[in-house]
Amino acid sequence: MEITNGIFQAAQNIYNNNKGSLLRTVIYTIGHFVIAITVLMLVADVSFAVALTDAIVEPIANSVWYFILDKWWASKTKK
Repeated sequence: MEITNGIFQAAQNIYNNNKGSLLRTVIYTIGHFVIAITVLMLVADVSFAVALTDAIVEPIANSVWYFILDKWWASKTKK
């Protein structure tokens, strides 16, 4: 129970110290999804379901790629 309380307290501290950034991040992410869905439906003429899937999966894939790239890059520049 103490570990759970510690996790919740840490999450609360992160939230309290970053309310504005977290809200802007959520709004940006929602906007990204809407824009990506709209562009895909208009330009590629795909269904809403396909556009929604791409709008969610593609940023996640890019995030994983960036994390791997950043770890590799940092390992090369420390020398």
